[in-house]
Amino acid sequence: MRHHWSRYATNANVVGMTTKPDTPTGAAQLATPTTNLISAPDPADHTFAMRFTSTPRGARLARRLVAVRLDAWGMPYGTEPHEAIVLIVAELAANAVRHGHVPGRDFHLRLCHEERSGAARVEVTDTRGERMPPRPAVAHPVPGVTESGRGLLLVAHLAARWDWHLRPDGPGKTVWAEYVLPGTGTGAARFVPGDL
Repeated sequence: MRHHWSRYATNANVVGMTTKPDTPTGAAQLATPTTNLISAPDPADHTFAMRFTSTPRGARLARRLVAVRLDAWGMPYGTEPHEAIVLIVAELAANAVRHGHVPGRDFHLRLCHEERSGAARVEVTDTRGERMPPRPAVAHPVPGVTESGRGLLLVAHLAARWDWHLRPDGPGKTVWAEYVLPGTGTGAARFVPGDL
């Protein structure tokens, strides 16, 4: 059974992503992306924002749409910045689903990239305010944890900096991370496989 992306991504104001009406068989299709998916009005400053369902499928869709967007912004698949930013998004979205899930509530992803500064900022907001991640200085591996509990360690390793803050306009929190493209600034984090 094929699922339609808009079932897991919810934002009526997304620019560049539209759906074709249901076909006679009842299956909706993703329309051809408009030019806004390929380029932004200001080529030096890019922003992508969308809400996703707090499910593993919503987190996966967030990761995939960010990968497409980065490629469209000139960070091709397989390059170090592309892979690092997509991995940061994957970890923060997975944490929002696993630790920030509130039934019936979505998580919000925002990705900003400024070519001038070489920085990309990922923000993931959920509505669960009573479960807070550790602060960056105290994020460390939990003894005996093998398959989970390492997402923020990976984010800390890849990002130049990360942190979180409470939402000022409602319940929940925003976890953010900044990645600085190699050679564009100080504090750039470089991912070397096997470093962890």
